[in-house]
Amino acid sequence: MPATILDGKALAKQIQAETKESVAKFITQQQVTPTLAAVLVGDDPASQVYVRNKERACGRAGIDSQLHRMPASSTTDELLAKVESLNQDSSVHGILVQLPLPDGIDSRKILDAVSPDKDVDAFHPHNVGLISQGRPKFLPCTPHGIVQMLARHQISTSGKRVVVLGRSDIVGKPMAMMLSGHGCGVGSDVANATVTLCHSRTQNLAELTAEADVLIAAIGQPKFVTADMVKPGATVIDVGINRTDDGLVGDVDFDAVLPVAGHLTPVPGGVGPLTVTMLLENTLMAARIQTGCEALLSA
Repeated sequence: MPATILDGKALAKQIQAETKESVAKFITQQQVTPTLAAVLVGDDPASQVYVRNKERACGRAGIDSQLHRMPASSTTDELLAKVESLNQDSSVHGILVQLPLPDGIDSRKILDAVSPDKDVDAFHPHNVGLISQGRPKFLPCTPHGIVQMLARHQISTSGKRVVVLGRSDIVGKPMAMMLSGHGCGVGSDVANATVTLCHSRTQNLAELTAEADVLIAAIGQPKFVTADMVKPGATVIDVGINRTDDGLVGDVDFDAVLPVAGHLTPVPGGVGPLTVTMLLENTLMAARIQTGCEALLSA
């Protein structure tokens, strides 16, 4: 029997409807509209698409959005000045610096400059530290989308083996911290896992992945995960988005893994829509924090 497909588009639509309702209540109570400011440096086509999708999602949820365009020739200091101006702007609640930044700009320095209270990507060291301690202010958007998907499909990780492929600061590392902790905003059932974080130096990789009850692939290698790497009945979450001659494909060989897995996310239409959705949730949380009605995620 083929795997159950985890439809990220449908789930994102459901969560965005919930967010829209929460935003409307917040605006009524506080007389403040949550506002997200995106900074786009250069003219990378993919980045422009991503920013446009985020703007549209904000509009659907009742969140105001701003787009601050800067030329590819911008310097680190010029971008730092823009970030600081947004930090000081009380009408802006969330700041998103679209990655990747052009060569010559110190990305880490830029991300570290975003106010932790406006860091809706959860990239600032302060927010990463809170996640590691199990008391997050914001959760990174893609890992948060994944735990929402698992929770809403009643896929438990408690006491289970989870393997995460990829140790990026954006997905792999925070994903491992969240699932190995006591809870990450959706209850203890999607947490308390025994997590193995794999990377390019990991030995006997296929043996490790084949033991996983939940396998999360986020390495940017098209169709890297094959059927022999998957435990029968496992949940396989594909975070990869790779542009190939055949179109967009994930890090998982979808057709090969489909007959083996118990649950499987497609690419596109799996994790991607949830990443944008969690950005909306973080922007609303940022507005709550900055207006004094914060409700931090419980550990």
